[in-house]
Amino acid sequence: MRAVVTRVSSASVAIDGQTVGQIGTGFLVLLGIGPNDTEDQAEKLADKICGLRVFADQEGKMNRNLAAAEGSLLVVSQFTLYADIKSRRPGFTKAAPPAVAIPLYEKFMDLCQARGFRVEHGQFGADMAVSSVNDGPVTIWMDTETM
Repeated sequence: MRAVVTRVSSASVAIDGQTVGQIGTGFLVLLGIGPNDTEDQAEKLADKICGLRVFADQEGKMNRNLAAAEGSLLVVSQFTLYADIKSRRPGFTKAAPPAVAIPLYEKFMDLCQARGFRVEHGQFGADMAVSSVNDGPVTIWMDTETM
């Protein structure tokens, strides 16, 4: 699994002009799923993201995690994180097909909710408009193959 995690002061996702998910302080998570990804990897990634200490403490140092910041997550499916860019026209055959990706996408969100966080989301496979106000900016790329 791959994720681009951005610390935000707000983020939202809209489909056909209608907002379907919105958060204040927290993480915008663009989540990509590969064909061989597993529930164990979803667990590992949820653990890492939910425990990531990138929110400022009283001294301005990145010492606080999502819980300490009273933050939420906005999770958006992002198959393009598995793009093959050998040519100028990306290929996406390295992304998991929906039959594999949708259950893992939902599992990841369930795992974050089970840790006590509010999780908003887009719609898998939809054409979405994602807006965010990056805080910092702090943006971290994660891949369960290298964690």
